[in-house]
Amino acid sequence: MSNITAGLVKELREKTGAGMMDCKKALSATNGDMDSAVDWLRKKGLSAAEKKSGRVAAEGLIGLKSEGLEAALVEINTETDFVARNTEFQETVANVASISLSLDGDINKVAKTNYPDSDRNINEQITHLIATIGENITLRRCSTIKVNEGVIGEYIHSAIAPGLGRIGVLVGLESSGNKDQLVEFGRQLAMHIAASNPLAVSIDNLSQEKIQRERQILMDQAEQSGKPRDIIEKMVEGRLRKYYEEVVLLDQTWVIDGETKVSKVLDNLSTDIGSNVIITKFVRFALGEGIEKETTDFASEVAQTLNS
Repeated sequence: MSNITAGLVKELREKTGAGMMDCKKALSATNGDMDSAVDWLRKKGLSAAEKKSGRVAAEGLIGLKSEGLEAALVEINTETDFVARNTEFQETVANVASISLSLDGDINKVAKTNYPDSDRNINEQITHLIATIGENITLRRCSTIKVNEGVIGEYIHSAIAPGLGRIGVLVGLESSGNKDQLVEFGRQLAMHIAASNPLAVSIDNLSQEKIQRERQILMDQAEQSGKPRDIIEKMVEGRLRKYYEEVVLLDQTWVIDGETKVSKVLDNLSTDIGSNVIITKFVRFALGEGIEKETTDFASEVAQTLNS
């Protein structure tokens, strides 16, 4: 058996990012051959990643990157919020956000793109993190926004580092007006979207299927009142307007003052800066939304560990 020196272990660790004991095991298993040891670690890393891939990942970080008239959001999930404090994980999320910006948020292209300063692509970098950190990690989604003229409002909620947090919002504002005023309004509007979680910019942007489904639900509820048909129709229209006020951005009440409609705030801004301001699009990512999280019975888990 070859003599496994501390220098060899250090060199392998620097090459692969694997733990010291894993590097020592790899070198011992391959008689000190560096290339074979790298392959051995990769195989072990892939095996570890496969075992963890079935576990629910609903924590992690939202990453935001903006440059001029375009910006990107990404979500990378982990199993626990502890990993969000890992510096290599944070760096990975930030780099993926930058890459997503350059690829218009195409997640398939992003996943296959080379990771900076390495011989891995993004998918392989995530596999590397799984093996290194010991948790299932997934690249869940990417999205971008661009404007021709104006600004992109942006906001990160519960930020643990610049551009990294638990909720991320981008909102496009097309306008030739004063940029400083647009930037300030864009930041406030992004905060409003983070808090109010609208489904669409305007009623026209809501799908007709969704509107009809909501109308039918309201109609069924109103018919139970036993009132005349014309009264029922008025009840449904009133409740539908209330629904729009909850889910349509322009119809929502501005969270900054709790009184004014967002559409009116937008009109007032347009008047102030002497240029029409149009909300083109928004993107809101909330960490883990829509993912069914596992509930853990810690007593059973401890008992299982003791009996294993």
